[in-house]
Amino acid sequence: MNKSAPLVFRENVLPGDPVAVRGIVASTGFFYDHEIDVAVELVDERLQKGLKSGYLFLFADQGGRTVAYSCFGEIACSDDSYDLYWIAVHEDCRHQGIGKILLKKTEALIAGRQGRAIWVETSGQEKYLPTQKFYLRFGYREEAVLKDFYGANDDKIIYVKRLV
Repeated sequence: MNKSAPLVFRENVLPGDPVAVRGIVASTGFFYDHEIDVAVELVDERLQKGLKSGYLFLFADQGGRTVAYSCFGEIACSDDSYDLYWIAVHEDCRHQGIGKILLKKTEALIAGRQGRAIWVETSGQEKYLPTQKFYLRFGYREEAVLKDFYGANDDKIIYVKRLV
């Protein structure tokens, strides 16, 4: 892969994206197989149902390869709040600022839809410390901690970023 190739961003979901998303999420080493399956299911649902799925995507392609993506959507029964379900960069493309760019572009898409807040959750396990710091660095605030949510000694940390 040519890491010096420019990043190209797209919102449209392509038939090859489920395989790309599986590769991206699996490469991180953070997720269980069933979680990886969920990431792929969201892409499949978008391919099948289109925008009616409620899942929106932003993909980052580099040198003809999808290297990162985000998945987000409006929270049902809320007043313009959005969930950021997934944001992931392929392991061999990390530490190049792609995650930062992807997050900023995702936030801009949400703001363009009159989104007023972005909610994101992650695990409280120590291996997720870089993820937690990532959100804090870009203006997200820890809103809640749900003790033992994912399992014993595995809290759910909820962050929010208010856009207005």
